[in-house]
Amino acid sequence: MSNVVQLPRWIDVGALPLLNLLLALAVSALVVLAIGENPIEVVEILLYGAFGYDEAWGYTLYYTTNFIFTGLSFAVAFHCGLFNIGAEGQAYVGGLGVTLAALYLDFLPFPLMLVVGMMAAAIFGAAWAYIPAYLQARRGSHIVITTIMFNFIASSLMVYLLVNVLRPQGSMTPESEQIAEHLRLPFIHDMAAAFGIDMASSPLNLSFVYAIAASILVWMFIWHTRWGYAIRTVGANAVAATYGGIDPGRYIIIAMMISGALASFMALNEVMGVQHRLLIDFTAGYGFVGIAVALMGRNHPFGIFLAALLFGMLYQGGAELSFEIPTISNDMVVVIQGLVILFTGAMEHMFRPRVTKIYTAWRLRRDRMEAA
Repeated sequence: MSNVVQLPRWIDVGALPLLNLLLALAVSALVVLAIGENPIEVVEILLYGAFGYDEAWGYTLYYTTNFIFTGLSFAVAFHCGLFNIGAEGQAYVGGLGVTLAALYLDFLPFPLMLVVGMMAAAIFGAAWAYIPAYLQARRGSHIVITTIMFNFIASSLMVYLLVNVLRPQGSMTPESEQIAEHLRLPFIHDMAAAFGIDMASSPLNLSFVYAIAASILVWMFIWHTRWGYAIRTVGANAVAATYGGIDPGRYIIIAMMISGALASFMALNEVMGVQHRLLIDFTAGYGFVGIAVALMGRNHPFGIFLAALLFGMLYQGGAELSFEIPTISNDMVVVIQGLVILFTGAMEHMFRPRVTKIYTAWRLRRDRMEAA
């Protein structure tokens, strides 16, 4: 029965993720109890560290920005039936595109450089995603294996470039030169100050606005264009799509290239917005967490935003937590984050059979009462 009953959307995208999240928090509470701390106090510090003051909000939304981009990246590929594990590598290579554009075209004014930087990131990220997409679409290689392999290739390539090519002379640190000051994305607190609004300093910058715009554009593309319809059709049933005149291979490549471009936009936040240079491992695992963000958000841009905000809260609140309670180290915070990923990602369908059974019984009872 659970395989044929269609659950209402409020259960599928609302109640089920909430149940998974509550279970993850309950298990996390048991872990906190096991080390002798009060779970209620931990939650209070976590929430205060994420939302209790202006600077906390800034850091939370800064992390949220990265998760929005990587979550959207995974979602677009997933709608085409693809499990893109390569957002980490695609973002990494996208950062190279942004950095090269900013370093070698630093004579451009900021508005033009912003467009060029976004295009450079998108081209590099999409190109890196194209190869696994082509291998899947035309050669039958599995997208999971190839994207994982390309993450390692991207990491090795970036280490070589940062150590041997982009590293400034006289520096022992494997990083690029800093980009020109006039090419950096403005911080939100600086923009607010221009309008007379006082905000605490934080790394939150203009890329957060781009993340919201990207969410809207992805929603429009996937659900309100014929290309989005074709992508969803291929993801639902590639054989039926072929009978309908849709070439699955073509849309696999399109979906993966869009996915790679979205992942690469994370570099706008990190390279042009915060670090102002290309660093080793600047992606910091955001691409992998984006998978859980997308799954928890049911691959819908609004759900992805809420899930990204949750993980942004965990990252920022977790940092505050490890500072306030020494027994809860950074490793313990990672354990809590991992539990949330486990229950909302890998085990997202754990409650579905039971919830479906309850819903089916309720619906049958309602239908009988109406018939009587």
